[in-house]
Amino acid sequence: MGLQNDKFPSSAAFDAINESLQSSDADRKDAIKQGNAVFAFTLKNKAGDTESWHIDLKEKGAVGAGLGTKPTVTLSLSDEDFGKLVAGQANAQRLFMSGKLKIKGDVMKATKMQPILQKAQTKAKL
Repeated sequence: MGLQNDKFPSSAAFDAINESLQSSDADRKDAIKQGNAVFAFTLKNKAGDTESWHIDLKEKGAVGAGLGTKPTVTLSLSDEDFGKLVAGQANAQRLFMSGKLKIKGDVMKATKMQPILQKAQTKAKL
């Protein structure tokens, strides 16, 4: 079952991240070691609809729909900005400073997300 939602074009990245985590046991264990958290994402599309996904790098090393169980950090941003972030065209720190990215929970854990998103950059075709 794919995680992509047609109303949220950048959600294809969640499939790419999941594929990356599932493709290599060593990569998955490394990502869990680096992340050690549950990262939740709430995206808002141009129509104003919101949808959530999570990346569990605490136990499973998998991606799923919804906020997951007790997310360590929740990042809220537009579908468009998430697409740019995954594609490497946007900087999370700049998005945060400009108010386009809102973070709830452990802000320091949010900084651990960049290497995981970079792995998706090579696989996602956004």
